[in-house]
Formats: sequence, C-alpha cells, structure tokens
Amino acid sequence: MKLGIPKETAANETRVAASPDTVKRLVGLGFEVAVETGAGDGAHTPDSEFEAAGARIATSAKDAVGDADVVFKVARPTADEVAMMKRGAILAAVLSPLADKAFVSTYAEAGVDAFAMEFMPRITRAQSMDVLSSQSNLAGYKAVIDAAAEFGRAMPMMMTAAGTVAPARVLIMGVGVAGLQAIATAKRLGAIVSATDVRPATKEQVESLGGKFVMVESEETADAETSGGYAKEMSDDYKKAQAALIAETIKKQDIVICTALIPGRAAPVLVTEDMVKSMKPGSIIIDLAVEQGGNCPLSRPGEIVVVNGVKIVGHLNMPGRLATDASQLYARNLFNFIEPLVDVESGTLKIDWEDEIITGTALTHDGAVVHPQLTS
Repeated sequence: MKLGIPKETAANETRVAASPDTVKRLVGLGFEVAVETGAGDGAHTPDSEFEAAGARIATSAKDAVGDADVVFKVARPTADEVAMMKRGAILAAVLSPLADKAFVSTYAEAGVDAFAMEFMPRITRAQSMDVLSSQSNLAGYKAVIDAAAEFGRAMPMMMTAAGTVAPARVLIMGVGVAGLQAIATAKRLGAIVSATDVRPATKEQVESLGGKFVMVESEETADAETSGGYAKEMSDDYKKAQAALIAETIKKQDIVICTALIPGRAAPVLVTEDMVKSMKPGSIIIDLAVEQGGNCPLSRPGEIVVVNGVKIVGHLNMPGRLATDASQLYARNLFNFIEPLVDVESGTLKIDWEDEIITGTALTHDGAVVHPQLTS
C-alpha cells in the first residue's frame, strides 16, 4: 500500500496532512509513505524529520501521489492535482463540496474515491477523526490571542498603587468548539466573558466555563439544533428579537469574537453595521466566519479594517496560524480515519461501504457521486 502527501498549494495554507508521528504509525500499518519535499515547511517540520520517521521524500507532487493508493491533503485539490492521482485512489481532505458542488464530479470522472473529512458524523467512535473539532479548537484559542494582541488595553483586572485597571469584557458569539475554547481562553486571561447561541443546550456549557449566557429563549429555540449538533437557521422574528438583545449587550463589550457557521450556508449576520457603530472606540471584533461571508458584514477576508475606531479582524485560515499544532492534530485525525480500514494481515484496504463513517464522508465511489447531500 502506498500513501502520498503532497505540499499544499492553496493560498494561505501553512498546514500539512502528516506529522513525523503519523508517518511512523502509517509505516507500522504497512504503508509506503511519500511526502513531497517542502510539504512541512509551513508547519516547521523539515523533510529530515519525515525521512527519519520512515517516509520517502518525493521530488514533486506527481512523484508523491502518482502511484499512491491513498492521498492525504489538507485543502481541496485543484483539477490538475486530481489528474495526478491514479484511478481507484482514495483521497481524504477537507474538500468543501457544498461550496462547489460541480467540482465533485471531477473526482468521479478521475475514478478517485473522495472523502470529505469535514462531513465526519458526530458519533462517539468518530470523535478522534473529527477535523472540524480539532481545528476549531485551535481557532477559538487563537482568536482570543489575536484579540488580546490588537486590544489597546490589558485583559485582566490589575490592582496597582496607581489605581485599578478594569478587566476587559468579551462576548463570544456562537458556542461550538471554537466558541467554547474562546470562552475558556478569555477567562484564563482574566476577562469578564459572556456568550450567546441559539441552542439552549449550550447554556450549561457556557456557565460551566465561568461565562454568562445571553439568549432570547422561545419555543423555537427548543428545536434550534440539528442531529449533527449544529445550529439551525432561525426565523426572521427570532433573529430580530435576538438582534435586539445583542445590540444592547454589545455596547458594553470590549472584544467580540464571532464563530457562528451553518454548514452549506453563508454565515449568519450577527453583528450589524449599527452594532459596530454603537461599540466603544478601541473595541475589537474577530470574525472567524469571514471565509463564509462573515458574521459581520463589515469584515473583509484577510484584512483588518477600522470602522468608527473599532477594529474588525478577518484573518484567513485561523488554524493555519498555529500550523505546527494544527497539522499534528489534523494528521492524527487522518490516521484515525484510515487505521480501521487497513487489514494488516493482508496488507490491503478493506472498506465497509455501509459503515456510517464511510457513508457520511464519501463523496464519490466507483466513478459516481454518492453522497446524499450531492445527489438529492
């Protein structure tokens, strides 16, 4: 069995789909691992470390994946990269199929069995394969660190002989994995933290981390969560009521961190232009949803903009800003995905195409698009 790991070509992508640890483990499963030279440079992992773990250093992407039975990537490949893969190869990556449904046929036409890792079912035995959780956890942490760096004041209360420095007030919008880590990180830095989400089940999680929960409770919120644990799109009436509450809350905040996403949809607008104008000069907004349209319509992908003295930060690829840790966690997710598919005795892959992990993530198989979200 051969497994190839090419260098990422997407703009702003610093991560790599392997670590020396997972390479060693993959070799132990019976794989011949090829890593394209320079693939780990953005994550501060030189070729020598991959080579010491048992990988062959490939001179090009074609050399790494051309005869590979399995290809691991971080971001969606280009059409040219797909063309490098042999028919029957397995591709596992964050493929963003809902952002470009037409591109999925590219995998089918090339005979590649493509697996979208972000579609991993939220079930117990798949937790160690959940790339969204591992990457969002780091994104939530980094969002607070970036906010603290941009903020012109201290985060914790400080008692000094010259007087008292008041603690920063931080509002987290969206209490998923990123939001929960942001709450925990902001609390560790000494801020007064509040959080909001449409899912009432998150109230206990927020309060367990020492935050204050802010939400309009109604009959609608009782059914505000999908079976996969994500927030649903709410009605216009609910959005208006929640927006009014947030408008009053946000005036008092120093830092707002937006994390709300709806799979397959544009990010919901949570912080309006009027809300931004109501904030104090020197306040900070970190928009983690900027790549899907943004939770604030004033945010700009890859930019820091200033509106009425409020900084709105739209950094791209937040996990990639912690590339070493993000790569190590992502690589472990991929290893945990492929390990159960390997029959060590025969040295072959044996995939149960009825398994819910496989049916949940497989986009294409045997030259056809098979995922229900793409075929219905």
